[in-house]
Amino acid sequence: MGGFLPVCRQDMERRGWDQCDFVYVTGDAYVDHPSFGTGIISRLLEAKGYRVGMIAQPDWKDRESIQVLGKPRLGFLVSGGNMDSMVNHYSVSKKRRKQDLYTPGGVMGKRPDYAVVVYGNLIRSVYKDIPIIIGGIEASLRRLAHYDYWSDRLKRSVLLDSQADLVSYGMGEHSIVEIAQALDAGIDVKMITFVDGTVYRTRSLENVYDYELLPDYEEMKRDKKAYARSFGVQISNTDPFSGRRLVEPYGGRSYMEYVVQNPPSKPLSMEEMDQVYGLPYMRSYHPSYEEAGGVPAVKEIQFSLISNRGCFGACSFCALTFHQGRIIQARSHESLVEEAKKLTEDPDFKGYIHDVGGPTADFRFPACEKQKKKGACPKKQCLFPKPCKNLKADHGDYIALLRKLRALPKVKKVFIRSGIRFDYLLADQSREFLRELCEHHVSGQLKVAPEHVSDVVLARMGKPENQVYQQFVKEYQAMNRRLKKDQYLVPYLMSSHPGSTLLEAVELAEYLRELGYMPEQVQDFYPTPSTISTCMYYTGLDPRNMEPVYVPVKPREKAMQRALIQYRDPKNHGLVLKALREAGRLDLVGYGKECLIPPRVGDSLGGDRRKDGKQRKDGGDSRHGQGRSKTEGGRSPGRVKAESPKAQGRAAGRVKAESPKAQGRTEVRIEAEPKKNTARSGRPRRDGKRGGRQKGKAGKAV
Repeated sequence: MGGFLPVCRQDMERRGWDQCDFVYVTGDAYVDHPSFGTGIISRLLEAKGYRVGMIAQPDWKDRESIQVLGKPRLGFLVSGGNMDSMVNHYSVSKKRRKQDLYTPGGVMGKRPDYAVVVYGNLIRSVYKDIPIIIGGIEASLRRLAHYDYWSDRLKRSVLLDSQADLVSYGMGEHSIVEIAQALDAGIDVKMITFVDGTVYRTRSLENVYDYELLPDYEEMKRDKKAYARSFGVQISNTDPFSGRRLVEPYGGRSYMEYVVQNPPSKPLSMEEMDQVYGLPYMRSYHPSYEEAGGVPAVKEIQFSLISNRGCFGACSFCALTFHQGRIIQARSHESLVEEAKKLTEDPDFKGYIHDVGGPTADFRFPACEKQKKKGACPKKQCLFPKPCKNLKADHGDYIALLRKLRALPKVKKVFIRSGIRFDYLLADQSREFLRELCEHHVSGQLKVAPEHVSDVVLARMGKPENQVYQQFVKEYQAMNRRLKKDQYLVPYLMSSHPGSTLLEAVELAEYLRELGYMPEQVQDFYPTPSTISTCMYYTGLDPRNMEPVYVPVKPREKAMQRALIQYRDPKNHGLVLKALREAGRLDLVGYGKECLIPPRVGDSLGGDRRKDGKQRKDGGDSRHGQGRSKTEGGRSPGRVKAESPKAQGRAAGRVKAESPKAQGRTEVRIEAEPKKNTARSGRPRRDGKRGGRQKGKAGKAV
């Protein structure tokens, strides 16, 4: 029987069901699409012969909401949704978001904070003995003890707090089918300890073999270094071929419990990928949501194709390695072309395929031949700090796929929006993909993710050195000149990442000054669960080598780093001035072309006006004792006197030294001269931006 899976008793009756085998509880609206994990797992179980019912966004304050489909025969499946519920609810500044893209009408408040824990406990309060299997991104990234940014503490495994029986972590196609078959065979859920890609709990290690013991949870709470060591072990065991079984102890002398993480599931073959993405999805949200205006997130993926999963880029701030692994799994050309043909038959299709990709669009096969049989190297990265000599950088297969899709009737253009790795592109000796990209798959702008320009910060991010990005910029511009196209680059940039002091933030601002570009939006580093960068943020240590890392933590410093990236915005003038003072870079305040901001009436310009960039790190803005810079010397900065009230806070006059004796510092006074502007270059305009030409377009997007 076709159509959506049952969401109520009437739907079950229409199918002739008196009971579901599994009831799937999700924090998202019910969307039957392969871009949604709930869609894949529910359809896969259906294809294996199981009856699956859906409860989307139940009222967690009402026990009846979890009983609408009755008690399932085999168990409950629980997911927080396509995003961690806390990331879904809160911005990096911990402010409540205004819209939930995964809820009908974009309405907020339809799911609880820590949704997996809340749903698990809700189910357990009603059904005391039913098997509960949790999965999805929220459960996967919280499967062992983890730092929780929103409560600012180390939390236990979500398995314990949710009262679930198993975690199916990562991409769960293999594990969920094995679990279902075991339960269907009558095996007690507590005895299902043998499935790869799962986490279970046990009181005894008597029957657990070939494992590595992690630090005790209580020890990690007391000692952040212990957590950093533990996480270092975890990230070295994410490979399905070489990953070991990990055991995390909980409890004390009188009571001990262990959370056991089995090795990851094996990657899907191309044939399995084709089968999964060829299941009979409705490719939309449930029709009951029409009255609310539908589910906004569907618009983003409605005409996109998922061609691969996994990522060997392994950026420190990204959780994909921990969730999907480093081994690339790809679909065949035939499968993708067939899906694209279905897209063209949609009445809303306008001729544009919005994306063909995955975590990284231009990864189509494992990084090297070794990965296919022995997995990824546990202690080495494929692209960082330099591309591995064994890396197979070849875009030929991706180029062939894109050409087939472009040739389809009704297809006007195929975009690539899920992102490319410019270092991987450069590692390919051929520039055929760069030409195809610029000629056919960019429309004015290409978005890329250098993230920063400081090699110090980039090393902590696991990103290539800045000169690699600069080489890509040169080649991209040269290719567009050759093609006679007027196309630009838009760089994604991140502020306040571990390793970034105010000096590195100033370095980034100076780069943007030379570029003549101010980003409209800036992403502060967001410490989401189970990333290397989040571990650095919490512990002040890089878990890969246990080196100390500077961490900007206080809102004040983070605001200054963000303001430096958008230094042209008049609203940021005060923060930029404070940042430059604390960084010892007041040489960047003035009217010269090298300056970031002009002085204003009322500005305090006391402090070192040097270019050596020495920043003291003995202040208190860092979580780990390497805090904000302090202005050197013992005197307080001088006040700036406005000589003319008509200057409207924007003096353009001469700078006059008031106190040459102030220990190498100068207290300055800005004397306003409203009838005369003596600025030689980069004269300030009324809107607060610096004069001079800027490029009109800012590059576009992958």
